[in-house]
Amino acid sequence: MDIQIWTYIIVGITFALYIGIAIWSRAGSTKDFYVAGGGVSPLANGMATAADWMSAASFISMAGLISFMGYDGTVYLMGWTGGYVLLALLLAPYLRKFGKFTVPDFIGDRYYSNVARTVAVICAIIVSFTYVAGQMRGVGVVFARFLEVPVNTGVYIGMTIVFFYAVLGGMKGITYTQVAQYCVLIFAYMVPAFFISIQLTGNVIPQLGFGSTMADGSGVYLLDKLDQLHTELGFAEYTSGSKSMIDVFAITFALMVGTAGLPHVIVRFFTVPKVRDARMSAGYALVFIAILYTTAPAIGAFARTNLINTVSDKEYASVPQWFSNWEKTGLIAFDDKNADGKIQYVGDAEKNELTIDRDIMVLANPEIANLPNWVIALVAAGGLAAALSTAAGLLLVISTSLSHDLIKKQIKPNISEKEELIWARIGAAVAVCVAGYFGINPPGFVAAVVALAFGLAAASFFPAIILGIFDKRMNKEGAISGMVVGILLMLFYMIKYKLGGFGGGTSEDWWFGISPEGFGTVAMVVNLVVSFAVSRATAEPPADVQAIVEDIRFPKGAGAASDH
Repeated sequence: MDIQIWTYIIVGITFALYIGIAIWSRAGSTKDFYVAGGGVSPLANGMATAADWMSAASFISMAGLISFMGYDGTVYLMGWTGGYVLLALLLAPYLRKFGKFTVPDFIGDRYYSNVARTVAVICAIIVSFTYVAGQMRGVGVVFARFLEVPVNTGVYIGMTIVFFYAVLGGMKGITYTQVAQYCVLIFAYMVPAFFISIQLTGNVIPQLGFGSTMADGSGVYLLDKLDQLHTELGFAEYTSGSKSMIDVFAITFALMVGTAGLPHVIVRFFTVPKVRDARMSAGYALVFIAILYTTAPAIGAFARTNLINTVSDKEYASVPQWFSNWEKTGLIAFDDKNADGKIQYVGDAEKNELTIDRDIMVLANPEIANLPNWVIALVAAGGLAAALSTAAGLLLVISTSLSHDLIKKQIKPNISEKEELIWARIGAAVAVCVAGYFGINPPGFVAAVVALAFGLAAASFFPAIILGIFDKRMNKEGAISGMVVGILLMLFYMIKYKLGGFGGGTSEDWWFGISPEGFGTVAMVVNLVVSFAVSRATAEPPADVQAIVEDIRFPKGAGAASDH
């Protein structure tokens, strides 16, 4: 069978599974909708957290970035992995004991202010929409190739699927759907990695193949071979970096602390019965995440090696079928500048004739390696599982922020549970539509867009959360001032240097030599300074709030999350 038929079969089966789970586990109450009733087992929650965490950026784009950027691409790997550890160890148990399952709810109660809650709602929506744009873009890329439809049409299909199980099932439907999605995405990621590792290095384990010699008998190590290929074509050595150390540090740190402030991951620690279960599910999730994250560098190196060997200096008339298939999507473009009929893929931008979207590398990798069609279709299903699982979690954050934190907590406190559930579903539906728009008009590659979301979370939420837990003197004036300054500064920098607004600017104009993806670190520091300074210049928080802060530092013995 050809690739498209296999894709229809495998993707069709997985989609039917997701929708079936959504119907089976549909939310019957607001507690089901927001935190899956609080009764999910730690193992299932660990798998769901891993699927929620490993978005299209992790599955589709991260290895693609490493493939093209080499050493520089590892900032994403270090930042996202370190960030999850930071979240699991430093924040999750304390937030779980506090008992508020949304970040705006925590900030509103901790800082005894509806103004703080509203600012947090706005920040949550900005962060979530930026993040979800990358997921919808990932869905569009997958469908564009494997269902042979335009990228925009692919986004519409993805919107329909997410709408169905996010709006119907809420967190309960999303949680059990994400368990299935984790199984699909990890199987889809590892199977081609095993195949290609054996092909290139003779070693079945990709993590070991990454550091092994080539299987062609030359005795040359894979990474040495890649360095050699890069040098011959005029690219920087694969194992060397071109980014400044300050930018590497800034991006890594922004991704780490941004992770700790991501509302869609934090809420996962409220779907289990006890604090102990939250810790256990965090440990399980770390293991499940590590399987993919330790494989990504190997996937990037394999893909880069196969790409260069397949297309560099080859006759365009005789390119493999995979090249033609991706060319139809517009994600690969060949411009024969010297009219010799050969593909010149070189480091010199003026002479280079090949343009490749980085987001296709993981998806195209099995085709480039000439793997069986069912493996290629499986990767498509895995990419969709990764994108849809995270998109659903983000959309739930948006709908919860609107229905629970804005309407129930502020506008209409006496709203019935049925009305709140209706508003939550309306919020999710609107969010799907807006997310689709951003998926069709994204500001960059999937991982780059997602990195901006992490920067926004670092600039706004992280200081307010960490100071809310560990500084009982932090008051509402300080937290509000810090969040507003942090998010506005990050938005300004992102719009100016990523989207060309405010007069635009080039990399030579970056402040302190830090890219937009890393500027969240600077904005976070400014947030911390402003928060601390304002809090010390204004009145102390009420005594009861300070007592709560003292109490939540001791997670032991904490029970279930309080009802909303």
